[in-house]
Amino acid sequence: MPNRLIHESSPYLLQHAHNPVDWYPWGEEALTKARDENKLLLISIGYAACHWCHVMERESFEDEDIAALMNTHFVPVKVDREERPDIDKIYMDAVMLMTGRGGWPLNAIALPDGRPIYGGTYFPKDHWREVLLQIAQMHKQSPERSEQYAGNLTQAMQEMDVATPATGHSPISREMLAEAAAIWMEQIDFKWGGRDSSANKFPLPMNNLYLLRAAFLSGDARIEEAVSVTLEKMAYGGIYDHLGGGFARYSVDAYWKVPHFEKMLYDNGQLVSLYAEAWQRTGRERYRRVVYDTMDFVARELTSPEGGFYSSLDADSEGEEGKFYTWGYEEVAGLLGPDTRPFADYYNIHPFGNWEGRSVLFVLEEEDEFAERWKQEPEAFRALLARGRATLLEARTQRVRPGLDDKILSSWNGLMLKGAVDAYRIFGEARFLALALENGRFIRDRLTEGPRLWRSYKEGKATINAFLDDYANVIDGYIALYEVTFDEAWLSQAQIHLDHVLTHFHDEASPLLFYTSDEDPVLIRRKTERQDDVIPSSNAVLAGSLHRLGLLLDRADYRERAEAMLAVMQAELVKNPAWHARWGLLALCYAYPHYEVAITGPQAPAWRLEMERHYYPNRLFAGTVTGSNLPLLQDRMAEVSTIYVCEGHSCRLPVQSVAEAAAQMHQT
Repeated sequence: MPNRLIHESSPYLLQHAHNPVDWYPWGEEALTKARDENKLLLISIGYAACHWCHVMERESFEDEDIAALMNTHFVPVKVDREERPDIDKIYMDAVMLMTGRGGWPLNAIALPDGRPIYGGTYFPKDHWREVLLQIAQMHKQSPERSEQYAGNLTQAMQEMDVATPATGHSPISREMLAEAAAIWMEQIDFKWGGRDSSANKFPLPMNNLYLLRAAFLSGDARIEEAVSVTLEKMAYGGIYDHLGGGFARYSVDAYWKVPHFEKMLYDNGQLVSLYAEAWQRTGRERYRRVVYDTMDFVARELTSPEGGFYSSLDADSEGEEGKFYTWGYEEVAGLLGPDTRPFADYYNIHPFGNWEGRSVLFVLEEEDEFAERWKQEPEAFRALLARGRATLLEARTQRVRPGLDDKILSSWNGLMLKGAVDAYRIFGEARFLALALENGRFIRDRLTEGPRLWRSYKEGKATINAFLDDYANVIDGYIALYEVTFDEAWLSQAQIHLDHVLTHFHDEASPLLFYTSDEDPVLIRRKTERQDDVIPSSNAVLAGSLHRLGLLLDRADYRERAEAMLAVMQAELVKNPAWHARWGLLALCYAYPHYEVAITGPQAPAWRLEMERHYYPNRLFAGTVTGSNLPLLQDRMAEVSTIYVCEGHSCRLPVQSVAEAAAQMHQT
């Protein structure tokens, strides 16, 4: 018989709907039962694409004896961390304090009021049984110990959110950012890219976007090398899907070779932005291919008929991790015939496999270098590889596909919207803009109610009041849409959401914003998200939008709020830059020249695109063909198309060519 989760829409919760565990979804019913029966809450948190979540379900949550223990002594609650990141963040903080490490599945045991007393990640079945019995016995025999644990842990969690006051700080400077870069460079693996000496490697696109811009603005060759090696090795590695495009969530080794095969929307949206900008800076063909193939993957596999972007693809298919993506040598030979050996050698497909008896596709050198070493014509070899990739991709479509998490999240859609806009902004590919506009309209029409956003959408229904990252990433995407279309409706929508955030997420004690709205119930405390993780800090993204809208709309209050937010984070940015890269992007706008570029007249759209040939990251665009009341554009229409380059409320002489404007922007 199904449990209560059968009525939920989350694919992750529905995966557990037929467990013998008497699961409750998070909500008042579960909390009331715990209070009325004086039972501990057992809060188990995961997500649909999580491999180890599936393992723990098979081992423990589908086991009748384990389920009986959970049902007898606890009120079991299942949470989809992607739908309810507010709950996940609370209990992740607790587990990090208790164990020093986090991850999913996340399992926390809490008092009926929600305060945690114990937690961890994946537990093997026998260990999980032992934990359940010990905690249940302790709570029954010594409830005062549970209360003491909860009090101490809650106090420690509250102290985690206290930011260093911004008193007597110096304005952000190039010297401060150079100091941060020196710390950062000590952590880089200059052979394989990413963090040094890391057993697992995550793409962390925001880190690399910051380093890409900082390298250009500072002229620091060491930083540029760090970015180059990381982007190359990721694009070479098995973490990248060489057949179908798109990146897996992380690699389980230090070489980007074997991925943890789940594919997440939030990674791919940010990585499109990163590789597009890296191509703009370097012109490397592999970066362009990564962008185009990843955009094709998202359009093909993660886009709903309505224009929303789905959340993820599972790591598993047919109960095996990576089965959909890996290959046997004989299987490849049967498909490619005489092309097998060069194709297999290039992509490291071996008779005995390179991972658990099968092969993950990855490369170790550029195509032309390989062709030269094997005495083949480069063009012919590239054609051979393209044929082979197309053949294997077509064969792969006949396999049992990984599970699709088809919920649509505002925050992640904002990140992918920004990625699609960046791909169009830099390459001028019309289909990228079409995808971005379709998604922007979907968010506006299906996930928006007045000034408010909803968090999640599935099967025609929007649910869950949005969190700060939802607003931050959608606003960021809307501003980006304005900059490539010059359609001021996107700016207006961004401002409506931003003003709602400033009202309902405001913290009286800090310029930073709470993660949850004042319209939502408070669980333990209202958290303030300051650091980046795989998704950038919501406060940092919002501060960047305050800065940009402050310039576009000439709103001094927005600009001052952005500066105040950065001031609070300045010390942490310099001390621990790798966890504050999104703040770093804003800091670069203050440490180096930042330009507002206004383009008027019939050539405005074409000139905006032409200006992307000149890489300079610290700039924003405003434009109009027929006239506008935006402060940067007002009273600036002339008989011929004109470009105005402004900095710090001062504009240089208007010019009538992109080359002249680009020259003005590079004068520092």
